[in-house]
Amino acid sequence: MDIKITKAKTLKAKPDDSVLGFGKYFTDHMFLMDYTPDKGWHDARIVPFGPLEIHPACTALHYGSEIFEGLKAYRRPDGGIQLFRPIENIRRMNRSAERLCLPQIPEDMYMEAMTTLVKMEDAWVPPSPNTSLYIRPFMIGNDENLGVHSVHHATFIIILSPVGSYYKEGLNPVKIMIEDQDVRAVRGGTGEAKCGGNYAASNRAGERAEQKGYSQVLWLDGVERKYIEEVGAMNVLFLINGVVVTPALRGSILPGITRKSIIELLKSEGFPVEERLVSVDELAKAMADGSLEEAFGSGTAAVVSPIGALIYKDKEYVVNGGKIGKLTQHLYDTLTGIQWGKSEDKFGWTVKL
Repeated sequence: MDIKITKAKTLKAKPDDSVLGFGKYFTDHMFLMDYTPDKGWHDARIVPFGPLEIHPACTALHYGSEIFEGLKAYRRPDGGIQLFRPIENIRRMNRSAERLCLPQIPEDMYMEAMTTLVKMEDAWVPPSPNTSLYIRPFMIGNDENLGVHSVHHATFIIILSPVGSYYKEGLNPVKIMIEDQDVRAVRGGTGEAKCGGNYAASNRAGERAEQKGYSQVLWLDGVERKYIEEVGAMNVLFLINGVVVTPALRGSILPGITRKSIIELLKSEGFPVEERLVSVDELAKAMADGSLEEAFGSGTAAVVSPIGALIYKDKEYVVNGGKIGKLTQHLYDTLTGIQWGKSEDKFGWTVKL
């Protein structure tokens, strides 16, 4: 692929690793590429990071024709850089594109665009523990008319952001509120696609949870309001009576790559895992009788986030004494060890740049 590169005339001062937070700072350059029916994907370019110029009737602004992904570049102990399972993100984004009638991107083209940009911005990959360079590929439909139809013109963009911990609590257990009013998604909808509307629709419940002192909400299914689905920004897993249980993917849950990695890792270690329906009543009973040994969320941003307390119908249940569990810690250590190149990658998950 011929990528035209225009370098920034003035480079930014890089923030200290201790103040990174999540998604607050951005690198010097970004990648863009356009799609039209007659040319396909064309005009691949890396340009100085800055505002986008879009038409006021842009499809993404009016009808939510937008999808995105999130993955990270990690600084290894030897100073090199690697990605974690990038092909999974590429394929998931193409599945999201199919669901929202956006054009799909050839996998080799997508990978070249991403790796070229990260290599160009390699000085932005922070070296401190628990830091990384967050990669945000996204696509917007930008037909310049107000008709409702599948997208004919689109722009694919990649931006980069050096990040620290997603939650201010770090790896400390978070408090989660089980949401029984709003719903995130329904089967047949866009729940399994990574699109902005899913997240915007979750904000109201998230604000209610935050006002009550909770970090996130745990969603129930949108039909029966009975089955556990996922946490606001993560998949969710439970250790119940020695078995890891996680809600089955039925079309309304995002198929998380960290979730998939955890399941594959656990099975490789001979640990029992069940992907099935998990009712809120089953979970409430397990919380009440103590058979819920651990609970944790999983996602690219936080990797693994232990859950120290769950509230349901105004009753709070403490999980594992409010402390991180042994299995949760093991999964975090193993995954981050592979991601940062500190442990052997027996699965072939990492891609060195």
